[in-house]
Amino acid sequence: MNLRHRTNTRRIAACLAIAGLLSACTSKAADSKAADPEVSRDAPLTVQTSSGQLQGTAAGSARQFLGVRYGQSVAGEHRWTNPVLAPQASGVVPATKPGPSCAQAGTAPGAEATASTNEDCLFLNVTTPKQLREDEKLPVMVWWHGGGYTSGSGAAYDAQRLANRGHVMVVTVNYRLGVFGYLSLPGLPGSGNFGLADQILATTWARQNADAFGGDPGNITVFGESAGGMSACALLTSPAARDLVSKVAMSSGSCKLDWPNGGLAPGLPAQTPYTSLAAGEQFGQAQAKTLSCTGAAALNCLRGKPVAELLKIFGNFSNVLTYGTPLLPKDLSRALDDGDVADGVRVLSGGNQNEQAAIVAGVQSVKPFYTAATYPTLLKEAFGANASKVAAQYPLDGYPNAASAFAQLVTDASWACPTLRGNAALAGHGVAVFGYEFADPDSPNVNGVPTKEVKQGAAHATDVPYLFDLTGKNLLKTAAQQALANQMIDYWTSFARSGTPSATDAPGWPQLTGADGPTLQLAPTTKPVDLAAEHHCGLWATIDF
Repeated sequence: MNLRHRTNTRRIAACLAIAGLLSACTSKAADSKAADPEVSRDAPLTVQTSSGQLQGTAAGSARQFLGVRYGQSVAGEHRWTNPVLAPQASGVVPATKPGPSCAQAGTAPGAEATASTNEDCLFLNVTTPKQLREDEKLPVMVWWHGGGYTSGSGAAYDAQRLANRGHVMVVTVNYRLGVFGYLSLPGLPGSGNFGLADQILATTWARQNADAFGGDPGNITVFGESAGGMSACALLTSPAARDLVSKVAMSSGSCKLDWPNGGLAPGLPAQTPYTSLAAGEQFGQAQAKTLSCTGAAALNCLRGKPVAELLKIFGNFSNVLTYGTPLLPKDLSRALDDGDVADGVRVLSGGNQNEQAAIVAGVQSVKPFYTAATYPTLLKEAFGANASKVAAQYPLDGYPNAASAFAQLVTDASWACPTLRGNAALAGHGVAVFGYEFADPDSPNVNGVPTKEVKQGAAHATDVPYLFDLTGKNLLKTAAQQALANQMIDYWTSFARSGTPSATDAPGWPQLTGADGPTLQLAPTTKPVDLAAEHHCGLWATIDF
């Protein structure tokens, strides 16, 4: 990756309506599953941790400890330094409300819920069942949120349903975003990886303190969606994963995601979610220059800028998680191909059936960019000499309109087939992989985009409400949605517990055995599917972009 990188923040914000949460949602929370009759004791609301003696709260169906400081402040002179575990505070520390979100612009639809100018933001939230069984250790699930590396917070994901039904300990994490999380400059330790370092430190905190909450420090699962899933995949290739996690679940976040020219959004060049250190440093210098920070003094100059000034370039630092570094030594896609991943870690990995629909609909709502007249040009810009081959497989007369056609082909080329290839690469090196596709055609429109022209179906981030209540609201409105949510919670938490996903009154989940599957489709009727055939992966295997 080179300086083809993100220079139009508004365009990115328009297309990445993918934070997976909306502050304006008004659905009321549904009742959670009743407590297990085998539960034998109340979970204590005061626990001793490395961050101090925490006073939590019994809220709704679960016990919660909110706004727990896991890292020291990364503001001021500590801006763009690697995170350090927080010292133990004296006295009783209230843990009844979330800490501030990490600094972020809040310009994407829904992102106003987490807009912030606060850099002292390394906080997490712990949710467990209200009651614990004697002598049981809960599986620990650490959530790395999505939001295009530029929005979101751990507190936006209420884990009460997940913790209570699945009988697990859930930790949701804040991490640095945008320019604060992914800046690279020559000679800057931690370049391009500050957000990932935060995620890893929070997971380390969860392992070190699991016992205090009734959790099992030897059974840690990292799970994430979108940027969080991409980061979770990156963790698989990191030396830091060794002895830290036993399982990783990544949603819409394979290490092999890859967009052609104009594929992610109009005018954006071909890109992956990751960049080399050299390219990241070059990009960081160019962005610093726009704020009149140059040469050897660039870092100190940037550290002297107020948050408001840095927010001008904040959104450009999406998809620049950096390899060629101590945390990520190798190109992540190549690491999967070569089997350079953590030994013994089991993997659950998949995506959504209509990933790109939300992004295309978001763009189209700003300007009708995808039309019958522009379609041939878009294909030519994206696929060059292979444009006619793509047009033959995705003809305009096979879709309601050009926007729908383009959304589907990018879903196939950039999301579904790369995810399948990544899963197959892992399985080929002996990793236990369970592949899936989320495919509820009536999932909530969490991105808030118009649906008249481009139907959303299972668009990007629409799976998240099935595991979490977003900003405290259950967005599932039908019995069928709730039934699928219960099934998914069962699958995810059983995977965290044993390494093999299973669910009550649901099909068994086959382990991946080859390049074509089997893949479990999560829908009102859950069943194995041939993902390669559904998304024309045979075609995309012949096209290099």
